[in-house]
Amino acid sequence: MTKILLVGCGKMGGALLKGWSKNSAYTISTLDPHVDDADYKSAAEITSTYDVMVLAVKPQVMTETLASLKSIIAPTTLLLSIAAGKTIAFFENKVGENQPIIRAMPNTPALVNKGISVLCGNKACTAHHRQSALDLLASVSNTAWIDDEYLMDAATALSGSGPAYVFHLIEAMGDAGKAAGLPAALAENLARQTVIGAAALAEDQSSFSAATLRQNVTSPGGTTEAALKILMADDGLTSLMTRAVLAAKTRGQELA
Repeated sequence: MTKILLVGCGKMGGALLKGWSKNSAYTISTLDPHVDDADYKSAAEITSTYDVMVLAVKPQVMTETLASLKSIIAPTTLLLSIAAGKTIAFFENKVGENQPIIRAMPNTPALVNKGISVLCGNKACTAHHRQSALDLLASVSNTAWIDDEYLMDAATALSGSGPAYVFHLIEAMGDAGKAAGLPAALAENLARQTVIGAAALAEDQSSFSAATLRQNVTSPGGTTEAALKILMADDGLTSLMTRAVLAAKTRGQELA
């Protein structure tokens, strides 16, 4: 049995809890000192130690949270943080360099077991710690391990924040459909189902690059090509998305 203390039960923490609760190998306690209506326990009420302590609170309250937990963090406890921008050095400064620490960035599609999580760890992590963290995140998402923590802000900007970009794409496509004359409800439904279907096709045909899948939809001289001339212009979607991801990356660095 792996004993887990989940600190923070917001959207992401709740998604993780939902996935882990299906695994009989996990014993899960929750502690959320910042949300009054959560399944609440105070640090003072906890007398046992945990194999893994998952820190799922907002970055802005992490210092306060760690201070409240310090008395119950055992030397063998793996700290698994999903807080954007908070570096491994930040945690080592609070709890010591010998504490096993892994930084991870999952995303909200973990709610439906379609997420992706990027992880990296400090020198105190053993192969067992690394595998434990990968197993935990793999229960709700795909996983990718990186050895260079510098890449975490970029990964957070792309996949951690990425679902919001896709939801905004649905909004934008729906608004464009309305501008083209479609009723609002129909335009949003067409936009939503088109993104859902395209994502499912990308998953089913994962051996093909995104560029190939795009080309497969595009007939020379056709309607799709006319639209792509706008989207693929120098100031088009790639330029816009690059600026957006870099802005998110910069904000992650500021949060550190």
